[in-house]
Amino acid sequence: MRLALAPIPFFWPREMVTAFYDMIADTPVDIVYLGETVCYKRRGPALADWMAIAERLVARGKEVVLSSLVLVDGEAELKATRRLCDNGRFPIEANDMSAVSLSRRAPFVAGATLNVYNEDALAILADAGATRFVASLELSGEALATLRAAGPPGIECELLAFGRPALAYSARCFSARNADRGKDHCEWVCEREPEGVVVRTQEDDAFLTLNGLQIHAAQPINYLAEIDTMRRARVDILRIMPEARDTALVIDAFAGVLGGRYTVAEGQARLAPLTGGQEANGYWRGVAGRSHLA
Repeated sequence: MRLALAPIPFFWPREMVTAFYDMIADTPVDIVYLGETVCYKRRGPALADWMAIAERLVARGKEVVLSSLVLVDGEAELKATRRLCDNGRFPIEANDMSAVSLSRRAPFVAGATLNVYNEDALAILADAGATRFVASLELSGEALATLRAAGPPGIECELLAFGRPALAYSARCFSARNADRGKDHCEWVCEREPEGVVVRTQEDDAFLTLNGLQIHAAQPINYLAEIDTMRRARVDILRIMPEARDTALVIDAFAGVLGGRYTVAEGQARLAPLTGGQEANGYWRGVAGRSHLA
């Protein structure tokens, strides 16, 4: 199994992004996904900046993939997606079917937002050039094993194994609405919350996280204890979601367990301060996603 780092879903200043990936270059993660996937309006790194970061990561032995927007609903987003697909250097993670079309049958990664739930959908994407797919969040381990057994051979499977997953997407901006602003006059309020805005229930339980056009879970998925069942389901790559803090610690815990430096229990102990016991493995076990089963 290899480790992958998902693209940063939050709006971080350019200097923070650069420093983050300078740090990631020293970690044992194998694959790094780069790019703005949430909102075209964010004034973070431009494509040239992402390309420069990518070259530095490649020089440190990382595989780099450029990730596309998850929602393409206007000409500006389409132009940005076209420029990304025509970068001429790195493969893309297609998170919208427009990116699949614009890839022109070049090898690409099919993102989780393409919603692959059966072998026919996977075969269509493989025929279009997909060499890897990121499994849909809601798939249980049993369902993914069935999909892998019946799906096209030779395509890699990547699965989110740690981090707060994106649960919903909208053309409206949740962060702007939360600040009583319209999307067109958001003033980039999402930049003020580098880890999103946590929404709590009346009982003060963390429930969701607002992040621009996306809603994330408040508690992270943690599949570290599921490594054996993920292997049996033919998962090739474990994906980790970036956070403003402690991403290197998460990578170390997973790499340590995969490499035999830590037992699963030791790896879990290293992650415990980050999750506070509020972690989920329900989707993998075929129950409510925010559940945690021992």
